[in-house]
Amino acid sequence: MFFDALAPSSALQLTRFTDVDAFRPAETLEDSRSIPLDVANFAAARAIVNLPACRIIVARSFARILETTYRAPGGMVILPMSDDLRASSSGMDIDSRFFIGLRGNHHCHFVEPQINHHALLMFPPTLKDRGWFDRPDALRVRVADTAAHLYARELVKDILRIASIEPHLFETSEVAAHLQEGLLLALDDLFQIDPLSERSAPRAGARSARLVQLIDDYVTAYPTAPIYTADLAGKFGVSVRTLSGAVSKVRGMSLHQYIRLKRLWATRAQLLRSGGVSVASCARAQGFHHLGEFAAAYRATFHEAPSDTLARARQTRQYAN
Repeated sequence: MFFDALAPSSALQLTRFTDVDAFRPAETLEDSRSIPLDVANFAAARAIVNLPACRIIVARSFARILETTYRAPGGMVILPMSDDLRASSSGMDIDSRFFIGLRGNHHCHFVEPQINHHALLMFPPTLKDRGWFDRPDALRVRVADTAAHLYARELVKDILRIASIEPHLFETSEVAAHLQEGLLLALDDLFQIDPLSERSAPRAGARSARLVQLIDDYVTAYPTAPIYTADLAGKFGVSVRTLSGAVSKVRGMSLHQYIRLKRLWATRAQLLRSGGVSVASCARAQGFHHLGEFAAAYRATFHEAPSDTLARARQTRQYAN
């Protein structure tokens, strides 16, 4: 049903297959070979969106036996996109509770007894230091935290919807970078990496506090600037894993939650400084492209609607003039 709501655009490549022979060339290019188990009811679809350093492929598969070789030098995540996924790999049953992480090359055998929906998130070798993949050339099936999985799944769907409905937004690198940053943070939560094994060490605690203070100082100095975790980590001379662990230790929340909170405050600052801009433009400038979700998070944090903040700012400006 999700694919039915999508339309191809300049930002979204969408292909539907109703015939297995038409599908064969597409999977051959990916070094995959399928044996369909229900030719009479064959149907498949694929949607592709490219972000600056991530390729999102969401697929509707079909009942089949699949042999494929994954080549992911920078890493790949396979994420179930529905609650009813059923498959097996080398005798291991896989359902929607699991996701797969892989870096390098791996030859896989899958059996899918039914139609499944899943996302392949492909990353380049330049993506480093997030601690998602244990070692090269090894596929690992992991149990997903339910809330983190649902959030990541809905975020992928939102990105595809935006690419379908508002492809012009992808013409600016800033919007695509914001969407990608949100996805990276969501995957950080999904993998649940805790890089600080020495959490009780005073030295590690002091270092963590300094790193969080650097984040706070940066946001204070640039209250309306976009926040990208990889840029922050590079600026502070640490890995994203270390930065994530520092925030978890000092603030008691994930890096994703903290950056989201900071973005909400940055949006509020922009609303209070602005005169004639809209709530939507302020929200999107900080990476909030799902405006309904943004409005709910804003109200939960500040106990007022973003439009109320903007109206108060405009009223204050009128009195001042």
